[in-house]
Amino acid sequence: MPATATTVRSRPRVLPGHGLFWLLAAALAAGFYFIDGLDALLTAWQRPEYSHGPLIPVLSGLLFLRQLKEYPPETGPVRDRWVGVLVLLGAIAFGTAGKLANISDIVAYATILWVGAILLIGFGWNRGKHFWPPVLHLIYMLPLPAVLYFKVSNSLQFISSELGVQFLRMLSVPVYLEGNIIDLGVLRLHVADACSGLRYLFPILSFSYIFAVLYRGPIWHKAVLLISAVPIAVLMNSVRIAVAGVLAQKFGVEWLEGFTHFFEGWVVFVACIALLFLLARVMLFFHERRMGLAEALDLDTTGLGTQVLRLRNVQASGALIAAVAVMVAVNLAWLALPQRNGTSIERDPFTLFPRQLADWEQTGPREILPPEVERALQADDYHSVNFVHAVSGAPVGFFSAWYADQSNGGIHSPEICLPGSGWEIAWLQRLDITEEIGTEMPFNINKAVIQRGESRMLVYYWFEQKGRKVAWDFAARFYLLADGVRSGRTDGAIVRLTTPILDGETEAAAQERLTGFLKEVLPPLPRFVPQL
Repeated sequence: MPATATTVRSRPRVLPGHGLFWLLAAALAAGFYFIDGLDALLTAWQRPEYSHGPLIPVLSGLLFLRQLKEYPPETGPVRDRWVGVLVLLGAIAFGTAGKLANISDIVAYATILWVGAILLIGFGWNRGKHFWPPVLHLIYMLPLPAVLYFKVSNSLQFISSELGVQFLRMLSVPVYLEGNIIDLGVLRLHVADACSGLRYLFPILSFSYIFAVLYRGPIWHKAVLLISAVPIAVLMNSVRIAVAGVLAQKFGVEWLEGFTHFFEGWVVFVACIALLFLLARVMLFFHERRMGLAEALDLDTTGLGTQVLRLRNVQASGALIAAVAVMVAVNLAWLALPQRNGTSIERDPFTLFPRQLADWEQTGPREILPPEVERALQADDYHSVNFVHAVSGAPVGFFSAWYADQSNGGIHSPEICLPGSGWEIAWLQRLDITEEIGTEMPFNINKAVIQRGESRMLVYYWFEQKGRKVAWDFAARFYLLADGVRSGRTDGAIVRLTTPILDGETEAAAQERLTGFLKEVLPPLPRFVPQL
C-alpha cells in the first residue's frame, strides 16, 4: 500500500478537461498578446524580400508532422513539461520588452520562442527537443533587424556588382564599376536594393534548411548544403546582373523591364534549387553507400493526416493549464497598464538651423536629397548644408537626420551608404573624443577617410540617442530598445561631418578643421536633436 501511494504521488498531475481546448486557449491568449508581432509579419510579407513568408509556417507544420511519425504517442507519464513553462516565461519577457519599446519585430521574434515552449510543454523536454528543427525553420519568415538588413543588403549589392562586372568582362563587354553603379558607356545601371539578391537568398536558405533536414547523408553533407545556399544565391544574382547588362547594351534599357521581372523570379530560384540538387548529387559520390538522390531524401509523406488527429490526444497537463493562466494574466496586466503613446518631443525644425557658427558660415542653399534617397533615409527631418571658414575658406559639410520613431527601421550607418555612391572607405575607426571636446558625457564617434578616384575626405559621424554619442550602430539599437522600455521614446538622430583633404594637406590638418567645426556645432545641436 505505501508503495502504491508513492507511485501515485510521483506521477505528474493531469488535471481534468480536454487538452485540445487548453491548447486552443493558449494559442488565442498568445495571439492576443503577440498581435503586434503578427501584424509586423503580415506587413513584412508584403515586401518582395519576404514575400515567401506565408509559406514558412506551412512548411514548418509539414516538417513537424513528418517528424512526429517517428515518435509514437506516450503511454506513461511525462515528467519534464515544466521546462517548457520556463521557455514560455522567456518568450513573454522578450515579447514584453518589444511591446514596451514599441518595436514590433522583437514581438514577432518572441512568437518563435512561444511555439517552442508549447512543444516542450506538450511533449516534455526529452521528446519535445527533437521537434525544434521545424521551430527553428520559422526563423526564415521573420524580417531581419533594420541594421542587419542594411548591412547584408549592401554587402550583397557590392559582391553581386563585382561578380556581375567580372562576368561582363569575360564576355568582352567594356564596363566600369563605381560603387554600385555599372557604367557600360552608353548607359549606367544602378545595382539597387532590388538587385541585392535578398529576394532569392531568404527562400533559398529556407529550402536548403528543409533539404538538409530531409537529407539522409552525414552531418557534414547537411552543413555544406546549408552553407552553400548563400554563395549559390549570390552567384545566380550576379549572372542575372551580367545578362541584364548585355541586354541593356544590345537592345536598350527598355528591354530590362520585362526581362528583370521574369528572370529575377522563377528562373533564378529554380536555377538555385537545381544547383543545390547537383551539389547533393556530387557529394553522394563520396558517400560510403552509393545512394541515388531520391533515396537520400526522406520524402515520405504518408500518414500525415493520422498525425494531425493526434492533437485530440493532447493532455490537459498542469503545465499546459499553467501556460494558459500565465498568458491570460499577462494579457490582463498589459491591459491594466497606463497607455504609453510615447513622450511628446519638443524640438526646432532643421529649417531654423543657424547659418552662422562662430567663424563658420553656411554657403549655398540647403541641399535637397533626391526622392529615392529620401525614401531610403525615412527621416522625419534632415539637414544637409555646407559651411566655410571665414578666414581659411576651408569647407565642412554638415548632415543630420532626425527620427521621431526608429522602431520600424530608422537610422542606418554611413558605412553602408557611402560605398554605394562610389566612395570607398580607406579606413575606419571608433574614437572616444570626450577629453578633446570637453564634454561631461562620453563622446564616441566614427572617424573615416573615404576616397573616390584621387579625391579624399575625412568623415566624423555618430548616433544621437537621448544625449548619448554612440559610434556603433548595434549599440545605438540597444539603447533604442532600453529607452523604449523605460520611457517609451524611440527618437534619435545621426550626425555626419565631412571635409575634403585638400591637395598637399595632411589628414591631421583636416582633422583639426573638422574638430574645430564640431566644437561650434555642438551648442546649438540640442535644439534640433533633443538630448533628454
